[in-house]
Amino acid sequence: MTTFAKITATAGYVPKRVVTNNELAKIMPTTDEWIVAHTGIATRHYALDDENTSDLATTVGNKLLQRAGLAADEIDLIIVTTITPDSLTPATASIVQGKLHAKNAVAFDVSAACAGFVFGLSVADKMMRSGMYRHAMVISAEVNSKMMDFTDRTSTVFFGDGAGGALLSQTSSEDEEFLIAEKLQTDGTGAQTIHSGRIAPITKLAASNYPQTDAFFQDGRAVFEFATNTVPVQIKRLLIDAGITTNELQLVVCHQANLRIIEKIAAKLEMPFDKFAHTVESYGNMSSAGIPVTLDQSVSVGENYQPILLSGFGAGLDYGSMLIRM
Repeated sequence: MTTFAKITATAGYVPKRVVTNNELAKIMPTTDEWIVAHTGIATRHYALDDENTSDLATTVGNKLLQRAGLAADEIDLIIVTTITPDSLTPATASIVQGKLHAKNAVAFDVSAACAGFVFGLSVADKMMRSGMYRHAMVISAEVNSKMMDFTDRTSTVFFGDGAGGALLSQTSSEDEEFLIAEKLQTDGTGAQTIHSGRIAPITKLAASNYPQTDAFFQDGRAVFEFATNTVPVQIKRLLIDAGITTNELQLVVCHQANLRIIEKIAAKLEMPFDKFAHTVESYGNMSSAGIPVTLDQSVSVGENYQPILLSGFGAGLDYGSMLIRM
């Protein structure tokens, strides 16, 4: 029997603490007016209440179980996408599996930066097609605030913390299959455009050796050019291959990098901006969590959007676009 995966639940979560532009302006040379004009971002949420990435992901996992009407031991697969893990090892997904008491689930992380949710869905889809997994969670969770250099206004003002995800369940009906078409790509020549958490090799044997990581960095201009030039080309190619026109798209959920990038992508695709869901004004750039949080807020209002285009892009440079049905 051929098996497919369908989306049975979505969920999102952001920490309680809201951080305004004016608060950031007190600790770095910027202003609310500059941030809003250049990014469209007014506020973001920070995990300042002793919440780490696994905590945010676990909250989403519990929401997914409740909404799908499943018990934790019915989950067979947990994929967490993150570039701000609790640790390099164990995987954040393993920690989440333990916190959820999902004792039957295999769990691992995917690191594809802001494209993580799309890449994670793709991996889960392939594994579920094997017929070995009945229910899978794909959760994107980021505590970006812990990786920021708060003297760097060119990066820090963009980012917020949050988590979102989807629960996939096995189906034998092709009509219920969530994945319509996908296109994933990587341009490793742009690896220095965005980076975070680099650990340098040791240069000598010494008792003072201790691993240290660097803060998040991005070349803002290069990121903008990549997102607004390369990504629309990928989206157009995907639509052509799938035989779907921009007029047929009901909803577009891009990576919530900043509002200006989303506006530019809409213009490049010659699509009305009101088809593009956006939460970046309130939540900032949540890296891989931006797409699932925004998707959850969009579908929770009860609209039957179909088909939906997801498009994520970020460090790697990894970028992926996916046509889905709910």
